[in-house]
This record gives sequence, C-alpha cells and structure tokens, in this order.
Amino acid sequence: MLHTLRGRLIVSCQAYPGEPLRDPDSMARIAQSAVIGGAAAIRSQGLDDIRAVARSVTVPQIGLWKVGAEGVFITPTLDHALAVVDAGAKIVAIDGTRRERPDGLTLQQTIHELKQRVDILVMADVGSVDDGVAAEDAGADLVGTTLAGYTGERIRTLGPDLELVNTLATRLTVPLFAEGRIRTPAEARAAIDAGAYSVVVGTAITHPASITSWYVDALRENTLVTDGKLQR
Repeated sequence: MLHTLRGRLIVSCQAYPGEPLRDPDSMARIAQSAVIGGAAAIRSQGLDDIRAVARSVTVPQIGLWKVGAEGVFITPTLDHALAVVDAGAKIVAIDGTRRERPDGLTLQQTIHELKQRVDILVMADVGSVDDGVAAEDAGADLVGTTLAGYTGERIRTLGPDLELVNTLATRLTVPLFAEGRIRTPAEARAAIDAGAYSVVVGTAITHPASITSWYVDALRENTLVTDGKLQR
C-alpha cells in the first residue's frame, strides 16, 4: 500500500469544532472530491468521520483521533489507536514524539501492542529530528512532520519545514511524509524535492475559511478605503 503513495498527494479532510463542515457527511464528500482530483489517500480525524470516509472512497485512509488540543493529543493512547483501526483506517496516525503519553505506555510499547492485536500500519507524527529517529526505532512504519513547530523543539516556519524534511529523509529508512503548512503546489513539489516520500495537504485544500482569509488578507495589505474608493 505504501508503494502506491510514493510521490503522491494525500489530502487531509478535517474541520475545526464549531464550523459548518464539522460533519462526517461533509468530510466524506470533500474526500470524494479530493479523490476525483487525484488524491492517493485521505487523512481524517474522529471515529465518525473515519467511518464515513471509509464508506465513501476506496483509496487508503490515514485515521487519527484528536483528544484535546495540547500536549499529546493525536491518537494519544493505545485504546484510541485501536478504535481508529476499528473505524476503518488502513493507517493509524499517532503522536510520535518522545513526550509522555496519557496511558503511561511508551511509543514503542504502544506500537508493539497495537501490531500484536491488529494488522495495521502506523504513522508517527513527529516534531523534530530526534522524534523521527526515535519513532522509527520504536517500530513506526512511516513518519510525518505533522508536529514540526508545535512541540517547542523547532521554530514554526511560515511554510513547510523543509530543513526538517531534508534531514529526516537522510536519516530514516522508513517513508517520510511531509505535512504541515504546505499551502501551494510549489511548496508540495519542494517537499518532494527535499526528500519526502509523500506530501499531506489539508488546510490549503479542504478548509474554506482559512483559504478565504488568505485572499482577504492579501487584498487588505497596503490598502486604505477613502470615500468608498480603494487607495494604495
């Protein structure tokens, strides 16, 4: 399955709490549209969304379960990971950092126990080079740069952390997925050129509120409205 994702685009279909698209059917429809456009896989969050997407598309699905919004919150425990698999994900994404996990298990223990119980691939979402190396050593099947800039180990870059992508690509033997702040096709291409096995894009494709705000901000830049007319 991983071979089919090499050099391809994976689309993350997620909506924030309180938004109109925060609905499994809406996420499934967006996933269908992404597949029509050529997405090789879908990444989705939450058990209901994972189930809906699994019913709607035939491409592989990376599933995760966010619990809270700080610390270790991406599929934080073994039980959460098992539930994600049961919902229909073919790859389960978990927090792959070296931070303490809520259930007290190490990352290695989590991955080992998960694979003892189910036939599944594990994606470790990491935030640094040390995280990535440790995740591979712990048994992760693939590593994603999802948490780069969010764990305090690296500066949050405006675009993708290509330096991290390049470094991890030379250090790891498992596939590296570039994810995080990839807004343009050019940035996606740059991630592949930096050594990424695949690229995951979410907000820039599936989050209308953010995309709209980028255009609004661009139009406001250096613009002053005087007597109903735009002055630059």
